[in-house]
Amino acid sequence: MIEDVIRKLYSLLMWAAQPFLRRKLQRRGQAEAGYLEAVDERFGVYSQPAEVRPELVWVHAVSLGETRTAGILLAALRKRWPGLRVLLTHGTATGRAEGAGLLREGDVQVWQPWDSEGAAARFFAHFKPRLGLLLETEVWPNTMACAQAQSVPVALVNARLSDKSLQQATRIAPLSRPAYARLSAVYAQSDNDAQRLRELGATVQGVFGNLKFDATPDEAQQAQGRAWRRALGQPVLMLASSREGEEDEFFKKIVALALSSRAQPAINTIAGAHLQILVVPRHPQRFDEVEALAVKHGLSVARRSAWNGAPQSADVWLGDSLGEMALYYAISDVALLGGSFAPLGGQNLIEAAACGCPVIMGPHTFNFAEVSELAEAAGAARRVADMDEAVRSARTMLSRPATQQAAADAGLGFATQHRGAATNTVQALAQFLDG
Repeated sequence: MIEDVIRKLYSLLMWAAQPFLRRKLQRRGQAEAGYLEAVDERFGVYSQPAEVRPELVWVHAVSLGETRTAGILLAALRKRWPGLRVLLTHGTATGRAEGAGLLREGDVQVWQPWDSEGAAARFFAHFKPRLGLLLETEVWPNTMACAQAQSVPVALVNARLSDKSLQQATRIAPLSRPAYARLSAVYAQSDNDAQRLRELGATVQGVFGNLKFDATPDEAQQAQGRAWRRALGQPVLMLASSREGEEDEFFKKIVALALSSRAQPAINTIAGAHLQILVVPRHPQRFDEVEALAVKHGLSVARRSAWNGAPQSADVWLGDSLGEMALYYAISDVALLGGSFAPLGGQNLIEAAACGCPVIMGPHTFNFAEVSELAEAAGAARRVADMDEAVRSARTMLSRPATQQAAADAGLGFATQHRGAATNTVQALAQFLDG
């Protein structure tokens, strides 16, 4: 069959690419040391003893966002099956670091196997999982073929597929369609996701909404953020989960706004005179880069890691910590949604809504299309054409406290309304885990 020939060629390519992957990991490791940890695991070589019973449930969460979603699912699974043992895999250093906090006695954490036939086969032979749960999007041809060969059912949970991803998968249909067809079950976030997944041959058994709605933002972080905001006594504008290119444009707009609003501008008094700026980059390896950008624009910077108990005075606060988004949203009056002002697909805005932080998003939210549209319809988010309009819209909202409060309340209601995906997913997975 043509599919078999194509997968053999793909497998040859993935095998040949392994030296290049090792070099890439070495380069990434210079900025993030986590990429240098246990590199051989990516190629199916493990220090853990081989499993003798097929009792592990394999949960794959490629990066930080998926790992946080996995935490929601694992809490619900362990409530139903307290003795559950988990094999947790990741593709990024931030995902692996976050995932370490999800482990319990008897759990195992390793890197996602590189999608070569050899690495995938060694992964399944070594760990012998009883079930695989892939979070959101990660469906790989050889991994799925090896799972089927080892009689390991695999479900795609909290599944999403954008139009762009569907188009890309359709172009390599001889690889993608067999991989999606090998999934034992798919539980989609939305009807639109379900339809696109079916077009790739997936068996969609349920549409349960987004697991992220079932997360409870850290109460202590929220309380601290709200206290700091009250003490500050002026509005805070946040650029949340920003991506490369967005910060530079944002700083330009902020500086231009400051220059136009004072007869005798003094850049280092932007925060004290009008508005506190908070920037939280999406990727930790860019913290230094973003600080340098701010300085280039004449802005002073205070990094979260150096606050020593309270925010320091500066034009720009730099959120250079992981796992504190609830604090950052709680301290902010409005958040601009990173990844949406460049054609990158946006970021998930559910946590912002659950913390009562209104969101202003750019035109590019294709990775989270449905939740973005729902948030906009609920009044929890506003869509604008570009960064210039975003900053102007934020300033308008910040000058109208009643408008800001209405959007914050809408976000809280929106987040509450859409909960329940975790319960539905656990019920559906009982077919694999009961007995």
